[in-house]
Amino acid sequence: MGAALITGASAGLGAEFARQLAAKGLDLVLVARRLEKLNEVKQEIESRYPNICIGLIEGDLSQPATPQAIAARISAQGIVLHYLVNNAGATGPRLLQDQEAGWQAHQDYLTLMMTSMTELCHRLVPTMTAAGYGRVINVASVAGRIASAGDSHYGPSKAYVIALSEALALTVKDQGVNVSALCPGFTHTDFHATAGMNDIKQATPSMLWYSAEEVVREGIAGVEKGKAIVVSGRLYRWLDPLMQSVWTRWMFKGNGLPAPSDG
Repeated sequence: MGAALITGASAGLGAEFARQLAAKGLDLVLVARRLEKLNEVKQEIESRYPNICIGLIEGDLSQPATPQAIAARISAQGIVLHYLVNNAGATGPRLLQDQEAGWQAHQDYLTLMMTSMTELCHRLVPTMTAAGYGRVINVASVAGRIASAGDSHYGPSKAYVIALSEALALTVKDQGVNVSALCPGFTHTDFHATAGMNDIKQATPSMLWYSAEEVVREGIAGVEKGKAIVVSGRLYRWLDPLMQSVWTRWMFKGNGLPAPSDG
């Protein structure tokens, strides 16, 4: 089989994608800023699937040069990609409130959340269409499906991911490549701990939370079925049509989540 390139693979959904795609027999190319964490993921997977080849790339996707470097390494090593999972992301600064961070911090965040993912698609998807096979999962969020006051970076960036994925799906659907935007809601990972948002997790009803295993399983099943948008979690799938309806959308437009620094 071919290989899967997974960004943000050192923990959370990225690490779970690595586990589940390795179980399907795919070799792995794992990308993240934290090389020591990537090594831990690699060792775990190799202990379970010793026949899987795993390459590691230490890279920061908030830096403009990183996507080209990743694509160059894939090409130089002759890796045939069957899966591209654009998972890297973060909460980031608040657009209006965090003035002291300076614009560069905001620019780096937009590069991480939108530009780098788009460039990886630009550089890698054409090789999939040329081969007549590929699967692309762009990890978005339910936050990209509804506007929320105070969320002027994360939600809007995920809305872009969803829109781009839909357009790409239509563009390459007849060339053997499926593209999906995976839209999880609250998910049990270390994301909220590293983002300083534990208070949100503790204050949110448990029924809104899903496991990383379930989110990833549904994401893989969705892209295999050719679904352009995969809303993960039964409750969120039930709520999503209401959030998109002109008649009920207003009920879901809230005051936003507390800032990460509040957690």
